[in-house]
Amino acid sequence: MTEVVDPAIDSYALAHTTPPSPLLADLAEETERSLELPRMMVGPLEGRFLETLVFATGAWRVLEIGTFSGYSSLFMASGLPPGGHIVTCDLDPAALAVARRFVAASPHAERIEIREGPALDTVAQLDGPFDLVFIDADKTNYANYYEAVLPKLAERGLIVVDNTLWSGAVLDEADQSADTVAIRLFNDAVRNDERVVCVQLTIRDGVTLIRKRG
Repeated sequence: MTEVVDPAIDSYALAHTTPPSPLLADLAEETERSLELPRMMVGPLEGRFLETLVFATGAWRVLEIGTFSGYSSLFMASGLPPGGHIVTCDLDPAALAVARRFVAASPHAERIEIREGPALDTVAQLDGPFDLVFIDADKTNYANYYEAVLPKLAERGLIVVDNTLWSGAVLDEADQSADTVAIRLFNDAVRNDERVVCVQLTIRDGVTLIRKRG
């Protein structure tokens, strides 16, 4: 992944961010060692950002599309209010095995529900409203995930979408790969969707925040 932000600036920001817990540090090492594509993990800077979003919004019900090894779930869980709950889903059994093990070893095991299977099927089975939805899964389905969760978003809820700058490939018109095209189309569609207000941030690989228009 090409860095969107100057690596020196990114390192400085990380050095001035509260570090992850020992459990999360161990999970990051395990992810790097044992799973394919470990850079799919959000990392400590974005993880702390997600935790802060959950805390600042007071999100009580959180939905995550794309569990991977559970790193982002555990960060978000630490920002939940008492009684808060996360439903997270993924298709990859190897990644979910790691996630289940680390969630079980965490203080948040009762707050995180892991579901295995296609995310669109999982979302269809869930009742809203959700206070925060984090989308970080297969890029060609981003538009489908967005449309599936928007009706289940609380009135003051927030959709958080990862990788929306896609290592800068969104600017490279020569890149017509399926993922890049899907993210470009998604970004344009959200920007022009009169149902919502959005802001795209240059955090890690690009994070877009979306809320319903008041």
